[in-house]
Amino acid sequence: MGLGYSARALASRLRGEGWRVAGTSRDGRPGTIAFGDRAAVTAAIAGATHILSSVPPEGEVDPVLATYGPALAAAGAWCGYLSSTGVYGNAGGAWVDESAPTGGGRRRARAEADAAWLAMGARVFRLPGIYGPGRSPLDRIAQGRAHRIDLPGQVFSRIHVDDLVSGVIAGFDAPAGAYNLSDDLPACQNAVMACAARLLGRDPPPFVPLETLSPAARAFYDENRRIANGKAKRVLGWRPFYPDYRAGLRALSAMTSPTPVNAAPAPASNDQR
Repeated sequence: MGLGYSARALASRLRGEGWRVAGTSRDGRPGTIAFGDRAAVTAAIAGATHILSSVPPEGEVDPVLATYGPALAAAGAWCGYLSSTGVYGNAGGAWVDESAPTGGGRRRARAEADAAWLAMGARVFRLPGIYGPGRSPLDRIAQGRAHRIDLPGQVFSRIHVDDLVSGVIAGFDAPAGAYNLSDDLPACQNAVMACAARLLGRDPPPFVPLETLSPAARAFYDENRRIANGKAKRVLGWRPFYPDYRAGLRALSAMTSPTPVNAAPAPASNDQR
């Protein structure tokens, strides 16, 4: 449900392993099922062994549960949901695991959707910032869109899309519940940008005042937390192949050139994960 950036990476991996994968998109682009085609989507749900939603809330509503909740409940399939570590809100830089309260941050609708999927018996994967090919600090620097903010002590976690994929697959045989998938080294965004710039042989991007950012970007910087991934390691037997941003960015820089400024945008979808 929602064949966006992360779900496409998962679908590609599974197809390579012999799985048959169907996915929805908002517009029903070639190779997908239109999300609003209820007959086709309901039939796909009924025939599926595993169902993953990467569709974020729209306004205050999870559109997948609102539209297809009864069909999902009746399917009896494995269910997963790509959530966000934003459900934890601001932790003042402290470590946060799955036992922490949710719903106190800026993403109330996401926290409510997270809770609703858990109540359905899903595996809920709480994700920090996702990066990977075509969507990384390397690309933002190459496109001239990168910046740094002078906020001492500000820390975030992140995850390479390949590690997200391996975590979801590890969850196929795991009990229902919430799982944080993140790398092992929370770090400030400035350090990540400086590392990406070095790999590209460029100067670090400039500092900009927080007040000049959009309201959404300022809200992002209002939160400060370190995401603990111990439960995923213990229960799923999962380990990130890229345990920190340095390893992930080095691999991306060696793999391909960053996306140029005039590159075609990714296809539109109802997936932000």
